[in-house]
Amino acid sequence: MTMQTVKRNIEGQEYILETGRMAKQAHGAVTLQCGGTVILAAVVSDREAESDQDFFPLTVDYRERTYAAGKIPGGYFKREGRPTEKEILTSRLIDRPIRPMFPENFLCDTQISVTVLSVDSENATDILSMNAASSALLISDIPFENPLGAVRVGLLDGNFVLNPSLADVEKSDLDLVLAGSEEKIAMIEAGANELTEEKILEAIRFGHEGIRQMIALQRELQRKAGKKKRKVESTPLSEEAMKKMKAAVEGQFEKVFELDSKEEREEFGRELYKKAIEQFDKTAADYNEPKLKMYFDKLEKDALRKLILEWKKRPDKRGFQDIRPIICEVSVLPRTHGSALFTRGQTQSLCVTTLGTGDDEQMIDALEGERTKTFMLHYNFPHFSVGETGPNRGPGRREIGHGALAERALKSVMPTGEDFPYTVRLVSDILESNGSSSMASVCGGTLALMDAGVPLKAPVAGIALGLLTAGDKWQVMTDIAGIEDHHGDMDFKAAGTRKGLTAIQMDLKIDGVSEAILKESFHQAKAARFKILDLIAKAIEAPRATLSNYAPRITTLKINPEKIGELIGPGGKNIRKIVEETGAKIDIEDDGRVFIASVDAKAAEAAIARVQAVAEEPELGKIYQGKVRKLMAFGAFCEIIPGKDGLVHVSEVADGFVKNVADYLKVGDIVPVKVMAIDPETGKVSLSIKEAKPGGMTMLPADVERDVVSEPSSRGRDRGGSRSRR
Repeated sequence: MTMQTVKRNIEGQEYILETGRMAKQAHGAVTLQCGGTVILAAVVSDREAESDQDFFPLTVDYRERTYAAGKIPGGYFKREGRPTEKEILTSRLIDRPIRPMFPENFLCDTQISVTVLSVDSENATDILSMNAASSALLISDIPFENPLGAVRVGLLDGNFVLNPSLADVEKSDLDLVLAGSEEKIAMIEAGANELTEEKILEAIRFGHEGIRQMIALQRELQRKAGKKKRKVESTPLSEEAMKKMKAAVEGQFEKVFELDSKEEREEFGRELYKKAIEQFDKTAADYNEPKLKMYFDKLEKDALRKLILEWKKRPDKRGFQDIRPIICEVSVLPRTHGSALFTRGQTQSLCVTTLGTGDDEQMIDALEGERTKTFMLHYNFPHFSVGETGPNRGPGRREIGHGALAERALKSVMPTGEDFPYTVRLVSDILESNGSSSMASVCGGTLALMDAGVPLKAPVAGIALGLLTAGDKWQVMTDIAGIEDHHGDMDFKAAGTRKGLTAIQMDLKIDGVSEAILKESFHQAKAARFKILDLIAKAIEAPRATLSNYAPRITTLKINPEKIGELIGPGGKNIRKIVEETGAKIDIEDDGRVFIASVDAKAAEAAIARVQAVAEEPELGKIYQGKVRKLMAFGAFCEIIPGKDGLVHVSEVADGFVKNVADYLKVGDIVPVKVMAIDPETGKVSLSIKEAKPGGMTMLPADVERDVVSEPSSRGRDRGGSRSRR
């Protein structure tokens, strides 16, 4: 294969798409470069599907090589390990819009491998990866003929920006990822700072123009290097088998839809399938149960479409904009910092908030550099939530994706570190599931955060909508249940406040949706969101004014950054001593902010006093209780704050003439002293006892043993003395 390269300038950025240099044994492989970021996408697919296969086995793996950023991996093994959260989320971004673009009867095992080869920390790797994956499939012989373009849209100073830099994304009020064809939008993933539905739709229109340009670049490479597409071989059921299956289920699905609960419908469906399959001879040569099951599902899907699009009914008898009954409960657990139970129909999320300190921040070592997270949302989906058994192997891709969506929905309303200096972890455990547990996590998360006293800018609610289409007919449905999600064409999730949207996610099982469908989806989602926000307000109107008794109290102090070294001490000696003696946790920032955390109020107060004592600066005119540290012929050195001494000149000890300081003071005495002067250059402090105590000190009784007064040393003796003291 000869090397082919195409280039296109899109909104001031040059994109270079190339094939024929790398991974030439793959069925399709390209590199896509923008700036200093280079992505390799390689695709392969088996020639034949397994005979008993009833699903499309597509695997997408996005991986980052640390050499791309000139780094060596940390840890003992010094090589990349299991996928990071970002790698999993990017794999999902690639998978979700591409999967519906394959022919329905194409069931061959297919793999898309995307690797980051070089990164410049300016251009986002996820957008380039989505376009590279589509390009590799398009030029291959794999039956993928409708390319997808992907773009990111930002909003800076009120203006839309196509594919903003990573630095601009951090400042943007919108982070919108779009994928689609020339005519339709196929996927939406967005986080926003409470933007209106109209603004989001405007951003989608803006981004669609960029999508078309990305597709034009892919088409140009296909014309130069595209392979002939292979034919899709399928093994359809015989006409006789389809007739027999259709006759067995005729009119039965309507009975399924009349049942009240999910469990009853599922049980009826299992029995119906069992009876239908018993008609077929399992020993016959042409018997193929996976294909029969696929046809059975298709008949159920057709029956659901007829019910909704023709009879204008839903399986659970709700209207198309009705929400299932919702129950909001807070403070359901006695010892947690904040808890809530959100139940919507047969979907239930238990959300628990835990407040931590700076020690609990999550450190993320990404290709673009290290960063920290002070807000984390973790989503768990145990098998019992849907009445099934299965191994517990930690969070899968779906759980990580749902958690990231719910976290994005709540992130924009979280308080700043200055207003609320806590690390916040929110966990959503799904206890029941029958439709949109991720949006239940958003609602339950809002309740749990407010129950913990986290000062949210505004409550957030989320809802999922579905879609059924048949030709020109379509119907959007609010709060989709499991069966509507399973057989539907769209999963549209929208979360936000009363002011606007904070997160959107749209996935399709068809090749795209029109703007009319998007408008109706936004309209219904907004109405549902406001209803749920009303219910949340009835359960808890505002964040609690006080934290749980079991949550740490964090006090923020501001000290002179030059005092940080003194507070920490050599090898951390001073700060460790304060922590050990008080039991409080102390975090120190480079700008002089000190965070003191403790569940015990007395421990916190003790630590605060210790830190303030170290950080305090002498104040002109203020009276201190000074401790006499050393007596000299010319006066006494007194410690007024830890580590800071001042000189009481002999003339300031008492009224009248003072011949010998030792006649009035002893080392260790605590005496009132007033700060008379502070040298601006050296910081030396001049003190007076007379000004702090009228008349000054009185002479010590004759029977009191006097301390020895030190005389000023000569230069030579002073050096020797210094060495001796060391």
